[in-house]
Amino acid sequence: MALQGKVETEVEIKVPADKFYNIWSKQAHHVPTASPNNVEAVHVHEGDWETEGSIKVWKYNIDGRPEEVKEKVVLNDEDKSVTMIGLEGHAMQEYKTINVVLHANPKGEGSSLVKVRIEYEKIKEDIPTPNNYLNFFVNLTKDIEAHHLKG
Repeated sequence: MALQGKVETEVEIKVPADKFYNIWSKQAHHVPTASPNNVEAVHVHEGDWETEGSIKVWKYNIDGRPEEVKEKVVLNDEDKSVTMIGLEGHAMQEYKTINVVLHANPKGEGSSLVKVRIEYEKIKEDIPTPNNYLNFFVNLTKDIEAHHLKG
């Protein structure tokens, strides 16, 4: 069994790719409002909301339990992708590395195809693949879509 790997999926949403990318790259503080059942809070630990390399602390619920993660963001404006690099927190108890990549691709008028990928390295072999985190980000993406459609 491999310790390193990735899990990924795609989600089609009725949110323009620029708008979806902008939420994650410049307005992450809106995510708890868009998905209050999943994300309790987020705050800037170092830097600001818009600068690559800024560090944020997220409080969220996964599998019915509260967790926290400190992450550093890497932005690719041209590609409309955001990479969140896990630095410390609950996930780091099972994974040596865990990075979430959200990549918004334009798809028709006012919609996009969001690729959600989690790259990870387990601390030991019997740790499960992080499918629960993949599902968490799929749910966040759908909640952002619903929040956008509400206006």
